[in-house]
Amino acid sequence: MTLLVAEGGQGGLGNAAISSLKRKAPGFALLGVPGWTGQVILELKTVADVALVGYPSAGKSSLIAAMSAARPKIADYPFTTLHPNLGVVQGGDTRYVIADVPGLIEGASQGKGLGLEFLRHVERCAALLHVLDCATLEPNRDPITDLDKILHELNEYQVPEGQVPLTQRPQLIALNKIDVPDGRELADFVKADLEARGYKVFEVSAASREGLKELNYALAQLVEDHRKEVAATLPKRQKVQLMNASKRDEKEFTVTQEVWNDQIVYRVLGSKPERWVAQTMFGNEEAVGYLGDRLAKIGLEDELFRAGAIAGDTVVIGPGRGVIFDWEPTINAAAELISGPRGTDARIDQRDRRTTKERREQYEDMMDQRSALRDEFEKERRAGKWSVDREISKDE
Repeated sequence: MTLLVAEGGQGGLGNAAISSLKRKAPGFALLGVPGWTGQVILELKTVADVALVGYPSAGKSSLIAAMSAARPKIADYPFTTLHPNLGVVQGGDTRYVIADVPGLIEGASQGKGLGLEFLRHVERCAALLHVLDCATLEPNRDPITDLDKILHELNEYQVPEGQVPLTQRPQLIALNKIDVPDGRELADFVKADLEARGYKVFEVSAASREGLKELNYALAQLVEDHRKEVAATLPKRQKVQLMNASKRDEKEFTVTQEVWNDQIVYRVLGSKPERWVAQTMFGNEEAVGYLGDRLAKIGLEDELFRAGAIAGDTVVIGPGRGVIFDWEPTINAAAELISGPRGTDARIDQRDRRTTKERREQYEDMMDQRSALRDEFEKERRAGKWSVDREISKDE
């Protein structure tokens, strides 16, 4: 299973990557786009193939110490194990991991004792080994009663969606402490009843290591069968292909009109404009000019005109506050055609440049002056103020 928690942003580009024949040495670079930032709470859960479950002091820690190189704390009082202990076991050609988790008591599924500490680690294990105490001196306890209570708590625990319930996972039973007086007799007495329920039962002793070899191979076979079953159901891992940023399937940008404090604002949303703004070094005039060229190239100015924007209106690129600037329509000219020192853009310094309306008015004034001048010349000619030496024929 693959889970994407925090997606990184697109990397930046140095000035060599954005150079061209006309812009051979750009005085700026493109910044990297910031990735996702936030707080993630992760809960560590033990990952093992087999979980040892049972009452406190049932001998789980002794069993994992006898079967592996793990050295958990072992004592003759309940809840000696407060944190999971992992042990690696070799059973024939199969290597698997067993987990010794805190003991279980009645009501563990509601959090009594260390129940939740126990169960949240068990949910990550593929199989269960019930370790039943055949030498307990506590009243009202015996292997079958202990098993029924454990199964009830396992059944009450709600596993995450998509996981197999705990009681439906492969399970084996180990009747432990058969080396203790009366322990073997009790194990022989309850073994038939447990096998009648469909369980595979092993009489073992963690102290004398009796029966551990058979238990080891049975667990190894259980784990191997589960691994083959999972491997057959897993889809083939898809090959990840990196896509060129210029070939991404990106949605076109949109321009919408909003009202902020009785002022009309035009918002631009789109993957390209937002990414380009994030990549821009706004302290560099040439970089700002390059951003303007890129935005003009995709038709942003045309869309702003269609939306009703005029020179001086506020434009916001991106969601929320985004990047805010006062819009001034530009002449269609690329930054690479403008000569100047590196890191500068002559258009940025042209704060007094004429607007489209001013250019149109000046053009109309010039045409009116030309028309008036022609009328004056015509009046002078008719008044005979002009003299010609000869008549010019039409053929000439």
